[in-house]
Amino acid sequence: MAYIDGFVIPVKTEDREIYRDHEAKWWPYFRDEGALSLVVGWGDDVPPGKQTDFLRAVEAKEDETVVLCWMIWPDKETRGRAYEKMMKLAEEDPAEFANMPFDGKRMIFGGFTPLLMEGATK
Repeated sequence: MAYIDGFVIPVKTEDREIYRDHEAKWWPYFRDEGALSLVVGWGDDVPPGKQTDFLRAVEAKEDETVVLCWMIWPDKETRGRAYEKMMKLAEEDPAEFANMPFDGKRMIFGGFTPLLMEGATK
C-alpha cells in the first residue's frame, strides 16, 4: 500500500531558487530508493488563522515563505529503508547535511497511510 511523507518548512523567501535546487538535487536519491513522486509547493496564499495556521506551526518569520512538500512511496517499508540509508550517509558525510537551505528545527514532518488517493498531480 502507498505511503506518504509530508513536510512543512519555513524557507527564506530570497532563497526560493536555492531551496528548489536543494530539492532537485535530492530527488534522484529518493527516486532511486523507490519514491514514486515528489511535490514541492511554495506558499503564495497562506493566510493567518484564528487558532493556528501554517505560519505559526513553523514559526515563520516575515522574510520566510512556508513550503509544503510530500513524497509518495510504494509502501512504508521502502520509505523506511531509504531513510535508514540516508541516516548512514549523514553520519558518514555530515558536511553534506550541514548546510540545508531551511531551519530543520522548525520543520514539521510525518508519515501517513493514505485514506483516500484520487487523480494525478502535474
